[in-house]
Amino acid sequence: MRKSTDRILTTHAGSLPRTPELLAANAAREANPADTGGYAELLQAAVTDLVRRQQQAGIDIPNDGEYGHAMSSAVDYGAWWSYSFARLSGLSVAETGIWEMEPVRSSPGNVVLTSFGDRRDRQRFAAAYTDPSSGITTGAQKIFPKVTGPVKYTGHDAVAGDIANLKAGLAAADLTEGFLASLSPGSCSRIANEYYATEEEFIYACADAMREEYKAIIDAGLIVQIDDPSIAENWDQINPEPSVQDYLRFTQIRVEALNYALRGLPEDRIRFHLCWGSWHGPHTTDIEFRHLVDTLLTINAGGYSFEAGNVRHEHEWRVWEDTKLPAGKVIIPGVVSHATNVVEHPELVADRIERFARLVGRENVIASTDCGLGGRVHPQIAQAKLEALGEGARLASSRLW
Repeated sequence: MRKSTDRILTTHAGSLPRTPELLAANAAREANPADTGGYAELLQAAVTDLVRRQQQAGIDIPNDGEYGHAMSSAVDYGAWWSYSFARLSGLSVAETGIWEMEPVRSSPGNVVLTSFGDRRDRQRFAAAYTDPSSGITTGAQKIFPKVTGPVKYTGHDAVAGDIANLKAGLAAADLTEGFLASLSPGSCSRIANEYYATEEEFIYACADAMREEYKAIIDAGLIVQIDDPSIAENWDQINPEPSVQDYLRFTQIRVEALNYALRGLPEDRIRFHLCWGSWHGPHTTDIEFRHLVDTLLTINAGGYSFEAGNVRHEHEWRVWEDTKLPAGKVIIPGVVSHATNVVEHPELVADRIERFARLVGRENVIASTDCGLGGRVHPQIAQAKLEALGEGARLASSRLW
């Protein structure tokens, strides 16, 4: 993960809008999994074109848009997670969807996740969440699995395809650095468990499995981005609200499992993405970043990606006034948001970048998006946001150097 000594580098958080052709092909494959005719060629061509478009928008560190994480509809908030279901053994289709599961109550010293439908933000704004005219979008209801056997990684061919497609796109654009997103053990384990005796055993099984994907990406010369909304997002899925101390204890096992999965892997090829969930809702029950930043910095990664461009979390740049970034690390703050159709003005993007640069050092900032744009905003708007990011970084660079 290179640092720049003469300008602010740019990247984004991962998911980008799929093309209509890819959406149609993924829908056809869902209907008939045996029919894969021409899909590999379509996917590689789409990734190559996407890398070129990222480069033209001013993105220095592109990815494959997570095109290998299949979406069959234009609005999809869960592909970052659900892609793993096809890459793991030991899973069976659950009889109950995650929105229909019975609520579970926590108590002091005993923190457990409740159902998705029982999230505290959703309960606080129940009328808005259930009103189609409110503009709140949580994505399509998906069929989710449960664990009924040993969890092992079976996605070797799939991740090899992701790697080959991105490397082909980088070569065509004459670029050398790119990243692929991969699921964390903590987020991987947020499904029903009917096999492992304890939650800890289940999380560590996910760590052993997902390590194979991390290692494949790094061994290929790419950067791996660990996607882990669970570190922050789980707070909203605990009912009633726990103490911060109880929550951090609950979170610690997930951090330890991730560090176990990353053991021996080079930190400078690893970046970690934290967010509070990408659905378009009020987010009034998000935990404050100040409670998480110390935990975040214990994760064995060279870069830390986090939301900083939306109206619920933009003010939290001040966390870095009192938090020292460890030597050799970079921050990857979101300065363009996935949560609004309004395209940020490049001057605003530059202002956001400069705040962080003055606190942690200009060479330690890589400008990014809050979360993935794919499945969350229209493709035209996503492209405009990437262009605003690129232009804002150029403006900030002219002021900082």
